[in-house]
Amino acid sequence: MKKSWIIIIIIIVIIIIIYSSFKGSYNNMVTYNEAINEKWSQVENVYQRRADLIPNLVNTVKGYADFEKQTLTEVIEARAKATSVNINPDKLNAAALQQFQQAQDGLSSALSRLMVVVERYPDLKANQNFMDLQAQLEGTENRIANERRKFNEATRTYNTYIKRFPKNILANLFGFEEKPYFEAETGAEKVPEVKF
Repeated sequence: MKKSWIIIIIIIVIIIIIYSSFKGSYNNMVTYNEAINEKWSQVENVYQRRADLIPNLVNTVKGYADFEKQTLTEVIEARAKATSVNINPDKLNAAALQQFQQAQDGLSSALSRLMVVVERYPDLKANQNFMDLQAQLEGTENRIANERRKFNEATRTYNTYIKRFPKNILANLFGFEEKPYFEAETGAEKVPEVKF
């Protein structure tokens, strides 16, 4: 009789340990996944801030650069495309992130072309509204880089956690999938050539 009680107690203790382990692992996966969702919201927030600055920038430039309509149109179209790509954080996968990143890269490229055009207009470069908008845009670009870095850090923590044994078994069991990272633009590894 005494042996059967010992066996029952041992089985109960083992069940409690296994339950605690599963519960802790599952809760950590949920916590890390929510951290990614929060970081993703911040990424979208700073990209939206940039998109909100662009109409004011375009209107300021319009007054000085009447014949640069193609560049302004490209910026407006790139902004529309960038703001139309929205991703639900729960559906975040490599293809969706790549589509989002391509739209944002297109906007960055159009803004770069606009800034090159601005160099031809000294009066515009001296305009206080333009200088303020340019400073805000530069600050926003820094925020974007910072938030993307934070997103990648949260993604690394989550991906590492769900790939480790035995958590990988639980992750597969509960449907936790690997999340994609933001990647550098194509050609970013090349040093730009400066010519005078």
